[in-house]
Amino acid sequence: MPDEPAPQNTAPRRLGKGEREEFLAEPHIGVLSVVSEDERPPSTLPTWYAYEPGRSILVIARQGKRKSRLIRRAGKVSFSVQRPQIPDKYVTVEGTVTRQDVATRDDLLSIGRRYLPADSVDSWADWELRGGNGSGDPECIEIRADRWLTSDFGGPP
Repeated sequence: MPDEPAPQNTAPRRLGKGEREEFLAEPHIGVLSVVSEDERPPSTLPTWYAYEPGRSILVIARQGKRKSRLIRRAGKVSFSVQRPQIPDKYVTVEGTVTRQDVATRDDLLSIGRRYLPADSVDSWADWELRGGNGSGDPECIEIRADRWLTSDFGGPP
């Protein structure tokens, strides 16, 4: 009887500290969730973000808008990124908001560099700061990671 292939690992494994921070530092689209008001479910929205290992997560909201108000009221959020291809891999952070104020040019540049062509980043940041985005003025939200939830279905057990 011929040798049968060894079964593939289907159980997820947790990512180590370096792996999870490296994965979060990649330019994924993040998903931010915050407790909602009344009987509505949590507000969950995709967003660009910036992250460097060992530092806080930065996201941009719009001053005075619903997401901004909910974040200010709750003071805590969940933030998740995933690899959209199979095998699945994700990092979710439960965190505390440590800063929520007017976005600086440096805040915008740190986020924009991850998603925009290099020759567009400066003009995008200037456009944002001039009020070019009709959704409102940019506000920077800094999130300290308090708890990490991770899974990698493609790595070794």
